[in-house]
Amino acid sequence: MARKFPLSKIRNIGIMAHIDAGKTTCSERILFYCGRTHKIGEVHDGAAIMDWMDQEQERGITITSAATTAEWKGHQISLIDTPGHVDFTAEVERSLRVLDGAVALFCAVGGVQPQSEQVWRQSEKYSVPKIAFINKMDRVGADFYKVVGRIQSILGANAVPMVIPIGNEDSLRGVVDLVTMKAIIFDEADHGMAFHEEEISEDLQELAQKWRANLVEKSAEQCDDLLERYLEGGELTEEEIRKAVRTATIARKIVPVYCGSAFKNKGVQPMLDGVVSYLPSPEDIAPIIHAKNENIVRHHNETEPFAGLAFKIMSDKHMGKFTYVRIYSGTLNAGDTVYNSVREKVQRIGRLLRMHANRQENIEIAHAGDIVAVVGLSDTRTGDTLCDRNNQIILESIEFPAPVISISIKPETRNDNDKMGEALHRLAEEDPTFIVHFDEETEETIISGMGELHLEVLVERLKREFGVICAVGRPEVAYRETATNKVEGDYKHSKQTGGRGQYGHCYLRLEPTDPGHPFAFVNEVKGGNIPSEFIPAVEKGVIKAMVKGPYAGYPVVDVKVTVYDGSSHDVDSNEFAFIEAARVCFRNLFLKGHPELLEPVMSVEVITPEEYMGGITGSICSRRGRIESMDDQHGQKVVRGMVPLSEMFGYSNDLRTMTSGRGSFTMHFERYETVPFSISEEIIKKRRDANKIR
Repeated sequence: MARKFPLSKIRNIGIMAHIDAGKTTCSERILFYCGRTHKIGEVHDGAAIMDWMDQEQERGITITSAATTAEWKGHQISLIDTPGHVDFTAEVERSLRVLDGAVALFCAVGGVQPQSEQVWRQSEKYSVPKIAFINKMDRVGADFYKVVGRIQSILGANAVPMVIPIGNEDSLRGVVDLVTMKAIIFDEADHGMAFHEEEISEDLQELAQKWRANLVEKSAEQCDDLLERYLEGGELTEEEIRKAVRTATIARKIVPVYCGSAFKNKGVQPMLDGVVSYLPSPEDIAPIIHAKNENIVRHHNETEPFAGLAFKIMSDKHMGKFTYVRIYSGTLNAGDTVYNSVREKVQRIGRLLRMHANRQENIEIAHAGDIVAVVGLSDTRTGDTLCDRNNQIILESIEFPAPVISISIKPETRNDNDKMGEALHRLAEEDPTFIVHFDEETEETIISGMGELHLEVLVERLKREFGVICAVGRPEVAYRETATNKVEGDYKHSKQTGGRGQYGHCYLRLEPTDPGHPFAFVNEVKGGNIPSEFIPAVEKGVIKAMVKGPYAGYPVVDVKVTVYDGSSHDVDSNEFAFIEAARVCFRNLFLKGHPELLEPVMSVEVITPEEYMGGITGSICSRRGRIESMDDQHGQKVVRGMVPLSEMFGYSNDLRTMTSGRGSFTMHFERYETVPFSISEEIIKKRRDANKIR
């Protein structure tokens, strides 16, 4: 079956921005103007098609990236509306990995906001060409030219206006197209569907000529022949300007800039013209290369063997699990057998769907360049490559940031334990930044994510989608305990209970080892004072005592135990007796060995603009941390330090507050260190009180 649109007429784009810049409102206008919908859905009414989740409609924010397909002037546009909140950065990451171009939205008042920088960096990581749309030009304080300057200075982008606004704030009427040098006036009474072109008014002529000259100069710079003619005073044709801008945009040398007010239905159509004119088709993107063998290449066309990337997993209560796939080469038919080259499994395509937010349209075949949803890939995970089994390839996967915050969770009723486990497994399949594990020490289920809002939304989904109501708490830190002095002694376990008795007697030496060294058990018994068959029982008894330490009930680490003497009874000695003798002997010696509580210490790296350095260093020190180094990196300051894990809870939110959302941090476990005595006493008291309650 032939494709409806040639590959050159396909545009796979995403809309990315800081939270509340108007991404979803802009997406709704695109769907309306493309004829995909017949009524504009508004975010504030909870009626936006692209925000289809209940929580998105209630909170007025985008939580999950929604995909849809529309047509504009003979082109097929696959559109992904991504979240703006930093907690849902994984949705942006995986979308940018498979998109060919993006529309970067900026608020005309807020300008380049913190999350704008974050998503811009993410798009640069994947070399995604962009056009910019300065939205909310109808708001008080809107300043188009200031935002263009900020895009240039903060993001380092070569921002080139393709239009300039006619009017500002309440008086916004339209835009001047700097290529055609015509004024485009929008009819507000007809949702902006009706607009007309007219000559540029006298009062705007000088400003329009200035920015037209800027556009011509930037276009001429892209080609030696054009530059030579421009420098000699020649004029460029409209077609030459468009061609030069397209080439430079795809090469990421310039960023065309549009403006308007999506909410007031002004300026979206020229921006759509920019999408089809300047953003790349799949044909314009470099071929994909095998992640482990650069000689294996796939070009973006359907004559080559099939290759695609699974970039998103979704669960649907009616249809079960379906997988979003970007097809890079070849074709995919419903019923085909494909090979998952990452998991080395053959899988069958059940149904093929073209998505429209949470609604689906069945299709029989998908081609190179398409983004579709597939039913039936039960063993496929985010980032897996799907390909032809006889022509295997592995594509570069998607890197996701590590979770930065954790909470404990348990169902309100014990009957929901299994139900909660299954629900958490399904949510973790969907979201690579959501990690679930059971902490056997604290007997808690711990869930980890990108921020408090992220986890709050997931707990709410447990309730709404799976019917599991959960109690949420703060997780306990996994402390350890150790001895600091060398001690030795013995213990005799002797019991006569009428029948056969119990007798076990051992001498143990306990000594501290260097941090991080595994537990060592040494046998130095001479002359068979403890028969060799009971030596393993002594080791078992020691390990049994170490699992729940004598000092505070936490596991014991960094000790060496030597059994060097003992005695036995021909009749009453047995394995259990020596286990008990060793267990009690170890506990007694450990408490004499000046025990200390140890806590996990994290290596923390904070990246921040220089103006927030004082607050950052102060925050690390106030959390019992110590600064290890301070460096410069790409115009930012990087602060590295060591901080106890117990002090890092809530740090992500504190950091955002301190840096207006412009700072970020990563942390990983480094080692265990001694807890200060005053703090350890408090921890032990809480632990003992909790055990009494249990």
